[in-house]
Amino acid sequence: MKNISKSFGGVDALRNVSFQCRPGTVHALVGENGAGKSTLIKILAGALLPDSGEIIFKGRKHQSLSTRKALNSGISVIYQELVLVSQMTVAENIFLGREPRKSFGIIDKNRLKIEAKMLLKQLGFEIDPDMEVGELTVAYQQMVEIAKALSKNADLIIMDEPSAILAGHELEQLFLIIESLKKRGVTIIYI
Repeated sequence: MKNISKSFGGVDALRNVSFQCRPGTVHALVGENGAGKSTLIKILAGALLPDSGEIIFKGRKHQSLSTRKALNSGISVIYQELVLVSQMTVAENIFLGREPRKSFGIIDKNRLKIEAKMLLKQLGFEIDPDMEVGELTVAYQQMVEIAKALSKNADLIIMDEPSAILAGHELEQLFLIIESLKKRGVTIIYI
């Protein structure tokens, strides 16, 4: 991000903010409430348009990104309020809207489960892909969100205050996951 500015009703939320990340690095974005952290992330994720500045991602310059363009570019956000459907399985949540299909557009539940299981195994997550998300602890739900981001081929994962809802051992597990993602070349922005 280079010289990003955004104001709301004449109040500057961001003024000429520049932020650079390299593949496989972890960055912490810290600041008081109202400092503009969420605004910056929403611009990067395509949820808000900047007033000025540019986003350079994978060598391509963008004046702004739409949410679709951000996702297709490999940018994924895991919000503090998790975006999961509690009555659906882990596998269904990971591939929601992108389910593998058979002929006539019928969802291939077997392939869905196999692909989810492979992804979870790659990440070292011991989660049953057939389990309903609502039955999981918050820490495991967060793991499902991470798996969902990686299923979209995310190169940059933004985690919005992921530790705010985790207990001690769950927090340790999150940091191990972040380290594993870093080794895979995924960039993490941790708010």
